[in-house]
Amino acid sequence: MTAEQVSTDVARALTEDMGSGDLTAQLLPTTQTARAHVITRENAVIAGRPWFDACFRALDPACQITWHVNEGDEVLANTLLVEIAGQTRSLLSAERPALNFLQTLSSIASVTRAYVDAIRGTHAAILDTRKTLPGLRVAEKYAVRTGGGHNQRMGLFDGILIKENHIVAAGGIAQALDAAYRLAEGRVSVQIEVENLDELEQALAAGAPLILLDNFSLPQMQRAVQITHGRALLEASGNITLDNIRDVADTGVERISIGALTKHIHAVDLSMRLECESSQEN
Repeated sequence: MTAEQVSTDVARALTEDMGSGDLTAQLLPTTQTARAHVITRENAVIAGRPWFDACFRALDPACQITWHVNEGDEVLANTLLVEIAGQTRSLLSAERPALNFLQTLSSIASVTRAYVDAIRGTHAAILDTRKTLPGLRVAEKYAVRTGGGHNQRMGLFDGILIKENHIVAAGGIAQALDAAYRLAEGRVSVQIEVENLDELEQALAAGAPLILLDNFSLPQMQRAVQITHGRALLEASGNITLDNIRDVADTGVERISIGALTKHIHAVDLSMRLECESSQEN
């Protein structure tokens, strides 16, 4: 995540919301200033401060933002998160985009933390997927990291994941992996998805360094760990929830990827309240 990426995301969000201008905000005096504060109405892990701040500063560079919690903090319902002071028009115009970023990214961080806590003490890591909202992948993957999870490839350009259809089109597991090794040249990771133990054996025979176990049952995962015996890293994926993830981690797989971290988003309930300080007309 870079300042440039945050600025790009925020500019797009503000343009989407304001277009040629915030008509409702134009009802207010241009010189009026105000203070606002944001609270969370539910327990959460906070993520998204850079995007939140950038929304307000894009419209009022001189605004003052005072945070009372840190990025990644676990907070309880009704916690005061942040106070903002600045031009009233700017505060109100930036409110919705800023809260959208904060509530969405905090949701992802909160869910990720729950999965991380569920497997704490095991040797497995929680990873995300490419199942993100279009245009917000960098932000959402940042939120996963804030929640204690790990990122996989950012997109199709920085890693190779050979799935069922790739295998069919390439003519088999060995052929697909051979082509992948030649293309990767050690610059990016190579991973292959297998759907049963026979395909696992084929992938191991072809030297696969990273193997995705797609929708394996717990007994199949345990057997896969025994067969692999450290020759490759194993990643479990498919139908994994908070109810069964501890059992998955206890099979001995090193990685567990969860699409729900970014796909099943239930935004954290946040509230911003305003207090006007001055109201002079032009």
